[in-house]
Amino acid sequence: MLRFMPVGDSQTIGSAGEHTWRYRLWQHLRETYGGPFKLVGPRETLYDQATGTPTSYEYADPDFPRAHLAGWGEGWLHMAPLIGEAVRSCRADVLLVSLGLIDLGFYTNADQTAENARAFVAAARAANPKVRMVVLPVIPNVRADTDAPFAAQVTRFNELLAKAVADLDEPRSPLLLASPPPSYDINFDTYDGTHPNASGEYRIAAAFADAMHQAWDVGEPYEA
Repeated sequence: MLRFMPVGDSQTIGSAGEHTWRYRLWQHLRETYGGPFKLVGPRETLYDQATGTPTSYEYADPDFPRAHLAGWGEGWLHMAPLIGEAVRSCRADVLLVSLGLIDLGFYTNADQTAENARAFVAAARAANPKVRMVVLPVIPNVRADTDAPFAAQVTRFNELLAKAVADLDEPRSPLLLASPPPSYDINFDTYDGTHPNASGEYRIAAAFADAMHQAWDVGEPYEA
């Protein structure tokens, strides 16, 4: 049984009424992965924008394993202290991580964020020395389109993240940098310039699926 844990911020937890990219990836793996698997994590809910709380179970299709470790407004800074216990308690084998936008927007600069990403990797491996990780860089968003200093921080962080992945990758616990979704367009793949709509969900799911297929022969290439 291969246990996948999605880890992320608002783009990963999703909002009430959405499918989420987690659902799109689950559908893809169910169709293309030959062995047993499940999504795991200590949380299950969506974010309720009406109340400003992560308390909603109103998935567009609730009939899928909803477990995750994602939070609206949470980044590497917040997840690094949580990931060890989450990996231990949920017995995660593969972490699918999409973090960084919130950190850079509100909490830490690119260099500090990269250090938190390294701390995250160390904590995950302390809990499971054989854990595998797929990490997605910060993808296009409206603030990076309109705020040049912020865009520069995103670029620098993505470069530092790539370096961290190269430095920390090891055969026992592979660390993989996914390619940003090709042709990701904030005007067509998001509903507000940042959060994915259905098209964006498919593209993010494809980024993770294609990385795992190419590097580890898990599943098949993604076809929406």
